[in-house]
Amino acid sequence: MVLGAFVGRAASLVATGLAGALALEGVKKAVGSDVVRGTAVGVTALGLRGARAAETGAEKARLVTADIVAEARERIGEQAPAPGAATGHGHAH
Repeated sequence: MVLGAFVGRAASLVATGLAGALALEGVKKAVGSDVVRGTAVGVTALGLRGARAAETGAEKARLVTADIVAEARERIGEQAPAPGAATGHGHAH
């Protein structure tokens, strides 16, 4: 009776260990495969697209802000400096 329980327990342990080993080998193959690399490349491409969209949005916001400031200066009678013109920084070189 004790021997039967021991054999049953050992068989269960061996089956669990074998299933774990097979699962580990499957994970190792998946990590080394092109699937993982393709996924990483796809995620990176999405990140680059997102960064590019954020840069475009920031540039649009900067241009809108510059237009608003120029219009506000015009309303109070100031002449807006030309875009990109050096306004100086308070001393001569």
